[in-house]
Amino acid sequence: MKLLSLLIEILIILGVIIKNIEAEKHSKKQKERNVTTQVSVNELKQFLSHILERRKLIKVIYQRENALGKKKIQRKLRIKGIQNKDISKRNTNHLRKQPKQNFTDEGDQLFKMGIKILQQSKSQKQKAQAYVFFAKAADMGNMKAMEKMADALLFGNFGMQNITAAIQLYESLAKEGSYKAQNALGFLSSYGIGMEYNQAKGYRYLSGINVLQNCEVALNHYKKVADYIADKLEKSEGIPVEKVRLTERPENLSSNSEILDWDIYQYYKFLAERGDVQIQVSLGQLHLIGRKGLDQDYYKALYYFLKAAKAGSANAMAFIGKMYLEGNAAAPQNNATAFKYFSMAASKGNAIGLHGLGLLYFYGKGVPVNYAEALKYFQKAAEKGWPNAQFQLGFMYYSGSGVWKDYKLAFKYFYLASQSGQPLAIYYLAEMYATGTGVLRSCRTAVELYKGVCELGHWAEKFLTAYFAYKDGDIDSSLVQYALLAEMGYEVAQSNSAFILESKKAKILEKEKMYPMALLLWNRAAIQGNAFARVKIGDYHYYGYGTKKDYQTAATHYSIAADKYHSAQAMFNLAYMYEHGLGIAKDIHLARRLYDMAAQTSPDAHIPVFFALMKLETMHLLQDILFFNQFTMRWKWMKLDNTLGPYWDLFVIGLIVAVLVFLLRNRYG
Repeated sequence: MKLLSLLIEILIILGVIIKNIEAEKHSKKQKERNVTTQVSVNELKQFLSHILERRKLIKVIYQRENALGKKKIQRKLRIKGIQNKDISKRNTNHLRKQPKQNFTDEGDQLFKMGIKILQQSKSQKQKAQAYVFFAKAADMGNMKAMEKMADALLFGNFGMQNITAAIQLYESLAKEGSYKAQNALGFLSSYGIGMEYNQAKGYRYLSGINVLQNCEVALNHYKKVADYIADKLEKSEGIPVEKVRLTERPENLSSNSEILDWDIYQYYKFLAERGDVQIQVSLGQLHLIGRKGLDQDYYKALYYFLKAAKAGSANAMAFIGKMYLEGNAAAPQNNATAFKYFSMAASKGNAIGLHGLGLLYFYGKGVPVNYAEALKYFQKAAEKGWPNAQFQLGFMYYSGSGVWKDYKLAFKYFYLASQSGQPLAIYYLAEMYATGTGVLRSCRTAVELYKGVCELGHWAEKFLTAYFAYKDGDIDSSLVQYALLAEMGYEVAQSNSAFILESKKAKILEKEKMYPMALLLWNRAAIQGNAFARVKIGDYHYYGYGTKKDYQTAATHYSIAADKYHSAQAMFNLAYMYEHGLGIAKDIHLARRLYDMAAQTSPDAHIPVFFALMKLETMHLLQDILFFNQFTMRWKWMKLDNTLGPYWDLFVIGLIVAVLVFLLRNRYG
C-alpha cells in the first residue's frame, strides 16, 4: 500500500511539473508573439504618422498650387488668351502623368501583396506584416490601402487605436469619393464616437430608424449578400462564427457561444488522452472547423477522430468520412475511403454516416449517381433529426432532382432544417418567401431570413476580435467593433454594445451619453426578440437611466418579458410593482402569484422570492392585527420613505433575516 501511495504521489508531482512546463512554454510563445507583433506595430505607427503628415502637407501644397494656378491662368488669359492656357495645362498634365502612374502601380502591387498575406495568415505576426504592406501602399496614395489603415486606427488593430487620426483619414478619403469612408463617418456620427452625435446619418431601411421604411429595398440589399454567402456555403467554404454574449458566458465544451481558455483547453486535451471518447470527438470537431477560438487544424482533427473511431465512436467514423469526402491537407480527397467510413458509421445507425452515403449517391462520388438510394439514406438520416439531411430532402423536392417537384414538401423539410440553424435551408426558405413559391409571399419574412444568412458573412469574424479585445481589457476597441456589427443588425452585438456602454468603462464616449445610447441599443435588441434586453428597458425606465423615470412604461416592458418570454426576472420585478402600486394599481394577490411564478420559472429566483414573500406576508399580517388601525396615523406620520430611504423594504427584509438567524441559533444552540 505504501508503494502504491508513493507511486501516486510521484505521478501527481510529475503531472504538476509537466503542466508547469507547458504553461511556461505557452507564456514564452505568447511573449515572443507579443515582441514580434510589437516590432510590426511600431513600424506601422511610424508609417501612419508619416501618412497623416504627408496628407496634411499634400493638402497645403494643393491649396498653394491652386492659388498659384489661378494667378498664372489670369496672367495667361490677359497675355495669350484662353487657347494658350489650355495647351500649357495639357503639357503640364503630360509631364506629371508618367511618374504618378508608376507610383500608383507600385502602390497597387503592395496592396495586393498585403491582401494575399492577410488571406493566408493565421497568426497576429503575419497579419501585422500584411498591414505593413498596406501602410507602404497607403503612403503611395493607394485609396484601398488607406481605407484599411483607417479601419485599423478605428478598430484598434494591434493595439494602435486612434479615433481622431482615423476620422482625419476617413474625412480625407470621403472627399476623394471613398464610399467606405463615408459609411464609416456615418457610423461614427450615429454613435457620437469622436464626432458630433447625428442619428439621421444612419441608413437602415428595414427598421425605418430615422429613414422611411422600405422593405423591398432592404430585400434587394440583403438578397445580394445572401446569394454570395449561399454560394460559398454550397462550396463548403462557410465557417460558423462565435457570437459570445458578454451578459452570459457558460464555460462548457458543448456550449455554442464560449471561447475556450488555454487552461480549460489543456484540461480537455488531458481527458482526451486519457480515453474520453466524447471529448475526443468534440475536440476533433472544434479543430475541424476552427471554433471556440481554436485554430483550424486538420491534422489534430483527424488525430482525435481516429482515436475515437478506434474506440468504436460512430460519430468519429462519420466525421473521418466527411474529411475524406471534402479533402484537406491531413485527409486528401478519396471517395473510396469516405464510403468506407460512412458505411461503418451508417451500420451503427449514425445519422451523419447515413447522410454521407446519401451525398455519395446523390452526386455520384465513387459510386454511380442513384437518386433513389440517395433519397433512402437522406430520409433515414432526416428521421433521426439530422438537419443537413432534412435540407437535402428539401432541395430534392424543390429542384425536382430524382423526384417530382413538390414545394409543400420542400418547405416542410427546409423549415425543419432551419429550426436547427442550417444556413442553406434558411436561404431557400427566404427564396420561397421572396418569390411566393409554395407559400404566400412575405417581404418582411424573406428579409429576416436573408438577414440570418448574411450574418454568416466574413465580416462577422469581428465577433471574435471584439470578444478578445474585451477580454484583454481593450474596452474602446471592443465597443467600436461591436457597435459596427450592431449597426449591421446583429442582435448579439447590439446587446454587447449596450452592456459595455452601461458599464461606463469606455473612454471614447462622454459618460452622460452612455445610458441613452445603451437604451437605444437595448431597444433594438428587444425588437429582435432578446428577453434580457426587454427587461433591461424596463430597468432603465424604472430607475431613470438615460431617460425620465416612468413606472408605467417600466411595467409595460416587464409585462411583455414575463408574458412573451416567461422571464423570471421580469415576473419578480412586476410582482414588486404590484405589491407597492408603482405605475400600476396595487394588487397584493397578483403580486403573490407573480412571485410564485418567478420561483417556478427559475431555480435562481427561489431565495429572493422567499424573502420577498416573507416581507409581503409580514406587512399583510401587520395590517390584519386588531389594533393596527390605532397606529395607522402614527405609521403615516413616520413617512418611512423619508426616514429609511426609498429602499426601506430591503431594510425590513434584512431585519426578518436577522430575526430568523437569531431564532435558529437559539433553537440549535
